[in-house]
Amino acid sequence: MIHSDTVLPVALVTGSTSGIGEAIARRLSQEGYAVILHSRNSAEAGHALSRELGAAAYVQADLADDMQRVRLIREAVAVWGRLDVLVNNAGISRVIPHADLASATPDIWHELNEVNVVAPFRLVAEAQTALREAAARGRPGCVVNVSSHAGVRPKGASIPYAATKAALNHVTRLLALSLAPDIRVNAVAPGLVDTPLTADWTQAQELWRTRSPMRRAASPEDIAQAVAWLVASDYLTGEILLSDGGLNLT
Repeated sequence: MIHSDTVLPVALVTGSTSGIGEAIARRLSQEGYAVILHSRNSAEAGHALSRELGAAAYVQADLADDMQRVRLIREAVAVWGRLDVLVNNAGISRVIPHADLASATPDIWHELNEVNVVAPFRLVAEAQTALREAAARGRPGCVVNVSSHAGVRPKGASIPYAATKAALNHVTRLLALSLAPDIRVNAVAPGLVDTPLTADWTQAQELWRTRSPMRRAASPEDIAQAVAWLVASDYLTGEILLSDGGLNLT
């Protein structure tokens, strides 16, 4: 697991063995980062992607468990002895009609909040020492949270999901204020993204084709590009970058 020292900056991307997270990991690798890949279950895919990217390693952890959150950061820092960027991409959702209040049980609220809000906060808390050391090397440490347009507008797969993303947006701003100038904290808030998960969301697909100014959903690479922009900046902090092809304008 321990690699030799690297002069490359190091980025940890949670939930990075498929979909948006994989696209972010690939993009940051292309941008010259050594990448720590992560997932809860798909270790085989993680190790395969690690081999493909070269300057990469994989750590498995369940972000619903606080001890595993702590271990993830410690193992990620141990690989190359540094951590410059943390991308909190991992998240979970439940599809519940907004009017079906009874189905949004306390257990679902708790489950989504733990992974979508508490876990990103705890990962930042554990990583802040390493991220401050990045600032000492000449560039601020960087956190990018992957949120959702559902945290900005009254939309989304369920009310509990949308509420967790709204909370993550506010946590982003609070952390940006608390951790500056050593660590920048921003978020990207995608709308619909074309992934295997959303392939059968025909109503949403139609909405983005007909109402969004860009006339399509995002690709994972579109979101990865937005994340890479925020990582590349040494100045922006506390921003929620709405990445929905302009649907919010309609």
